[in-house]
Amino acid sequence: MFFAASAVFADVTVHPDTSLPGTNQLQSLINGFSSWALMAALAGMLLGAGVWALGHHASNYQQSMNGRRGLLISGVAAIVVGAAPALVNFLFKLGTGF
Repeated sequence: MFFAASAVFADVTVHPDTSLPGTNQLQSLINGFSSWALMAALAGMLLGAGVWALGHHASNYQQSMNGRRGLLISGVAAIVVGAAPALVNFLFKLGTGF
């Protein structure tokens, strides 16, 4: 049973095709989402830095730590948004054996 199933799946291949209808609209939508995500990350970084500064000047350790955490999380989110296309392409090529 296992060998028959592996023989059937051995002939399956995937070749991404960007000429399908709606591909341009989907690409535009993804570009818009990534732009919104980067703007949200920037807003989070600015708010985090502000909370960190206010917490530091008010000698409020908890507020300062929350601001620092927000700043770092927003920075990591921006890195993920920027690296996502390269990561997806790398993983796809890794899966296809380069």
